[in-house]
Amino acid sequence: MKSLKAKAIRTTLLAAGAMGLVASGIGAAMAQQQPQIPRGWFKACSKQEEVDICNVQNILVADSGQLITGVSLIEVKGKVNRKVFQITVPSGRLIPPGIGLQVDSNATQKIDYSICLPDRCIAEAPLNDQLVAAFKKGSNLTLTSVNFQNQPNPIKVSLEGFTSAYDGEPLQQADIEERQKKLQEFVSKNNEEFAKKLKEEQEKAKQGN
Repeated sequence: MKSLKAKAIRTTLLAAGAMGLVASGIGAAMAQQQPQIPRGWFKACSKQEEVDICNVQNILVADSGQLITGVSLIEVKGKVNRKVFQITVPSGRLIPPGIGLQVDSNATQKIDYSICLPDRCIAEAPLNDQLVAAFKKGSNLTLTSVNFQNQPNPIKVSLEGFTSAYDGEPLQQADIEERQKKLQEFVSKNNEEFAKKLKEEQEKAKQGN
């Protein structure tokens, strides 16, 4: 029993880790306004060890590429069967308040944090039919975390396109791999351009002295 629980937790973290990697890559690419990058709600499925994982997700990033909020509805099938709802926010959050979840003007539900990593914190709750139905019926999702300055940080996520992503087919593996390849190219290019600009500014500063 313990081994199954441990595997379920590990599998969930694998899915969350994959979402985090996608978020970091999408952030850099979205800053370049590339049309082929997934935006809004989309579904990605993969096989990891003895389980199949499908993740319906929506990732919001700042223009700088920093993760703002990630929403994941994860379904694990196989050796372990589990449905998980996750919210990912940047680190530096107060843990006790958790994250408030509100669909349109409905009552706010508290989602407790399950783990904090160096670059992000993840709140988690069981994924049930009631939550999925609320998402399909709703227009907007408001997620409120509390930062280290004790200030609420509400983020609004549009639910437009959720139903088609949840009920539709996942992105093909070939498409995901191609997107990831392009994302890595964008990240590398951005890093090179940043280093070039930094060197130019340093040279200007030296000449000014």
